[in-house]
Amino acid sequence: MWNRDDRERGSATVWAVLCGVVLCLVAVGVVGLGQAVAARHRAGAAADTAALAAADRAVLGAEAACAAAREVAAAQRARVVRCQVRDLVADLTVRVRAGPYAAAVRARAGPAAAAR
Repeated sequence: MWNRDDRERGSATVWAVLCGVVLCLVAVGVVGLGQAVAARHRAGAAADTAALAAADRAVLGAEAACAAAREVAAAQRARVVRCQVRDLVADLTVRVRAGPYAAAVRARAGPAAAAR
């Protein structure tokens, strides 16, 4: 005949394994979220610096400005997916990939008088 102690033997092992699996899933989620946030921040920094580079060269024409933006973005492992220069204001979108995540950020730069 089974007594109560025999029926519950090994239940701590099951709970320990279950807790370990849950902790691993939480860790994977936190790492994934961190990777997505890092991609977003990298994209923002690359977009800002590329927009500044394009605005700096805007007087030379849209092609020269966008070429400068692509060069600066490439140095930061990013890609310019859209670039427009109008009235010395550079408006562009930069995309960054980090693992399975991709972040795209839009940035504008130019003289303060042109923003009005």
